[in-house]
Amino acid sequence: MTASCDLPMLLARVRAASPVEAVDVLADDLRALLDAIEVRFLVTNVTGRSAVVYAGTGANAARLREHGERPELVPLPGTAYETALRAQTLLREPLDGGGERLIAPVSDHGDALGVIEVWLGRPATAHAIEDLLGVTGVLAYLLIAVRRHSDLEDWAQSTEPFSLAAEIQRRLLPGSYTCDTGAFAVSGWLEPANAVGGDTFDYSVDRDHLHLSITDAVGNDVNAALLASVLMGSLRNSRRNGATLAEQARRANDALAAHSAVGQFVTGQLARVDLRSGRMLLVNAGHPFPYRIRDGRVEEIELTIDMPFGLFPGRELRVQEIDLRPGDRILLLTDGMLERNAVRLDLPAMLTASAPRHPREVVYELAEAVLHGTGGRLDDDATILCLDWRG
Repeated sequence: MTASCDLPMLLARVRAASPVEAVDVLADDLRALLDAIEVRFLVTNVTGRSAVVYAGTGANAARLREHGERPELVPLPGTAYETALRAQTLLREPLDGGGERLIAPVSDHGDALGVIEVWLGRPATAHAIEDLLGVTGVLAYLLIAVRRHSDLEDWAQSTEPFSLAAEIQRRLLPGSYTCDTGAFAVSGWLEPANAVGGDTFDYSVDRDHLHLSITDAVGNDVNAALLASVLMGSLRNSRRNGATLAEQARRANDALAAHSAVGQFVTGQLARVDLRSGRMLLVNAGHPFPYRIRDGRVEEIELTIDMPFGLFPGRELRVQEIDLRPGDRILLLTDGMLERNAVRLDLPAMLTASAPRHPREVVYELAEAVLHGTGGRLDDDATILCLDWRG
């Protein structure tokens, strides 16, 4: 490939490649397109605190895997990569000799997947910047496609082996932790304990509604993960079949009661937001109250509490409605954010301080605070789901 490559030609070559090879083709062709000294694609790993060099000049995740090697791991805190990811902005840095280093975030609907890093021997032109930003969108869709068709991306991002319980738990989470639209932005984060505690969060968008859930299964490790699997499987099954929120809750409770031992249960909250009216319905099954941030003021939303899922079959859980206005932020969380060795957190103060930031940054910062406050050793999973309602 020569520097005469143009963007349509690049896209044609990418489409012709297999999902695994397409990322490397894109990296090679981007280098030619920009006449760059070096190009690297970095993707965030599962902790969100590091990135791995996935493709680019001298980098090829598929080849490393074949040879039993690991991709280069780059810590994010305090780096230009972190700035580009958190702020979702292009960074430009002059180099000695008149060149320039560019770092562009790679995202899909607000979900920060990684960055493209480019070294140029001269300052970037407006046309080069335009081409680079166009390629970030292509890379985002390629990374999503690779995950659908191959284990390669999961392998690269999983810098430490997962336990069986952690693997089950991870597969219960949504494919993207963030979704940003004109009407709302939602973002979740799960910080696992030393022994997996069975937390999950989920969201789904259809034409008229946004569906949310956060759950916490009793116990630890595989047993907790299995309880979470039954509950989440039931919720998704009934939701996809058009069930109302009350029906989703009832079916999930009955499924868990039928497939768990006596005394096993899951606490949780289910929510559904009407995207046209802004009406928000909630079910609270034995779970900590959510928080609402409105006009700079933080308050708990005191819901009527039903018993957790799975204790008794045949129960109807109450559906409640809360006031939701444009500009509101709603935070759902599990007790790992509030109890045990995370009690030192001043959550209302943190929510007030983080009000100007995107939900993607808020959930990450709260998880960081929990880890810092516990010395990195959580006794229970800490899970957060943050919704900004724009209306």
